[in-house]
Amino acid sequence: MAIRVAVPKETVPGERRVALVPDVVARMKREGYEVWVERGAGEGAYYPDAAYEAAGAKLVDGKEALYPEADLVLKIQPPGEEEVDLMREGAVVVGFMQPHRYPERVKRLAERRVNAFALELIPRITRAQAMDVLSSQASVAGYKAGVLAADLAPKFFPMLTYAAGTIRPALVFVIGAGVAGLQAIATAKRLGAIVEAFDVRRAAGEQVRSLGARFLELDIDAEAEGGYARELTPEEKEKEKQMVADAVARADVVITTAQVPGRPAPRIVTREMVERMKPGSVIVDLAAESGGNCELTQAGEKIVHHGVTIYGPVNLPSELPVHASEMYARNLYNFVSLLAQEGKALSPDWEDEILASSVLVWDGEVKHEPTRVLLEGGEA
Repeated sequence: MAIRVAVPKETVPGERRVALVPDVVARMKREGYEVWVERGAGEGAYYPDAAYEAAGAKLVDGKEALYPEADLVLKIQPPGEEEVDLMREGAVVVGFMQPHRYPERVKRLAERRVNAFALELIPRITRAQAMDVLSSQASVAGYKAGVLAADLAPKFFPMLTYAAGTIRPALVFVIGAGVAGLQAIATAKRLGAIVEAFDVRRAAGEQVRSLGARFLELDIDAEAEGGYARELTPEEKEKEKQMVADAVARADVVITTAQVPGRPAPRIVTREMVERMKPGSVIVDLAAESGGNCELTQAGEKIVHHGVTIYGPVNLPSELPVHASEMYARNLYNFVSLLAQEGKALSPDWEDEILASSVLVWDGEVKHEPTRVLLEGGEA
């Protein structure tokens, strides 16, 4: 019997992405999946119901009709408890789960014996690159951050020559050279700005320079397992603070992207640094949802402090929903291919590192150790 896949309309305010786009639905249909799509699921991303019907999907009115019949639920945002309660026992839900933020939802999944995979837990190994939703969505966010910064800045990004003289290009300073940071660097460069960047991982220097930006060197190496950055020692933090403070002060635009998985974002830009910036300068803080890299950031808000505009956007990928959804859907398709054989059976191979690392709940048991510790009252 074919696996029945459910694609719901996301309910989180402001979320415009959809888990599957029509092209991927058509591909799954050819492989034997039965795909049900909630009416209006793709509207926010400009994918009309008619496009899903043309791709072979069945349109369903409401989650009450969608979830109880589904074998596999594909989402972007974590399912709410009311959504989990509609899913049948033994169903599998795949998407961003944010277990540290929503442990009560993980508990409900286990109680209802709804199985779950958290895409943010996919290991960063070569074989998993085609499934890496963190990277694809961070790339969208980094691009959008560069465009937003240019829009907020009260000056040109590129050098401009006109009849009476020459306008100097803007100086953009990007903190964090992961996927989002590198895309922000590339975007600012394409817009004509001079770009400087900083990351505590030395390996990031080569990538930064390859994009034509200047990499600010610090005599430490804070690269940790999985390509992320480890937390710095107090002495390292002081060195970083001094160098970053000078770079922030001379920048016209600062874009911050530094995050540590499962922890609050590191505070890098202090109030004092902001107050040293030139009036009219701009900070775009991509870490706003996890606390912000700037001390003054307010998630979802745009504030002005001492003439400096500080913007802490949330869910930036949702502001480019067409391509963000397309990229996510392709990642998701590749992940689902590990779960199912020819669209006919959900049979995860627990010897597969990708599945073993990303499973959150299976058969009523919380499999992700940090989340299980959190639910038991400890510190993850």
